[in-house]
Amino acid sequence: MRRRKLGTTTVGAVGLGAMPLSIEGRPDEARALATVHAALDAGVTLIDTADSYHLLPGEAGHNESLIARALSRYGGDRDAVLIATKGGRGRPGDGSWTVNGRPEHLKRACAGSLRRLGVEAIGLYQLHKPDPSVRWEDSVGALADLLDEGKIRAAGISNVNREQISQAWEILGDRLVSVQNRFSPAVRDSEAELRLCEELGLAFLPWSPLGGISRSALDGDGQGAVAHPQFHRVARERGVSPQQVCLAWLLALSPAVIPIPGASRPESIRDSAGAAGLSLTEEEIARLSADVAG
Repeated sequence: MRRRKLGTTTVGAVGLGAMPLSIEGRPDEARALATVHAALDAGVTLIDTADSYHLLPGEAGHNESLIARALSRYGGDRDAVLIATKGGRGRPGDGSWTVNGRPEHLKRACAGSLRRLGVEAIGLYQLHKPDPSVRWEDSVGALADLLDEGKIRAAGISNVNREQISQAWEILGDRLVSVQNRFSPAVRDSEAELRLCEELGLAFLPWSPLGGISRSALDGDGQGAVAHPQFHRVARERGVSPQQVCLAWLLALSPAVIPIPGASRPESIRDSAGAAGLSLTEEEIARLSADVAG
């Protein structure tokens, strides 16, 4: 798989969003482990998780523990794998999500992630979401403390705007390596943040990158689509899935982009990983971008 820069290291151009392995509709453990192993076999070296990726009360960190088990049972090379986890959100068990950006909470959350992942330092630790009740500088300052203490090797931020990225950059400097925002054909309100990442040399990790593609479908004669028909037409012309075309289009937008599609089946992540080897023509990219803009 072709690789892209993330901080001082490089990772496969397509990552694995591991959240579906631990939340509503999650697979059994055997299939979950097989999905992670399929990702690694396909050249994926970035796995995205979080302490809040779980379903039931009392199982915080379910996804982190699952990833740790998957790695421990993997027979291939694990040295190049970068686990990116996040802190600052919670799930009380009723389907809702909470946010907690207090420095003391983030430090406790990091300690729990270290324990579950079984590592001395987390490769990439990201603040999951700004907490409106906590000064942004204080939350980011907790990341700086964790870096100074050697508990994390690099820091990232998620669900942020340009101003928050700039403020975090002022505090962390080049120890800030990533921004993780929602971005897809259906949700494109982080284009300004993507351009700032390019300027600062930060990796941009789109979450839910297949939004608007999986739910769109051609009609019976293959002439129309509920949404984004050009992605389906290019897919038919290339003999690949619309999802793979979508990820290839995202990769073509910027060298800063490293999409992290979710998967709960080995077949899904194998297909997604194939996008790293799909080079779209300028004409195809123009068609797809026009489809999205329209």
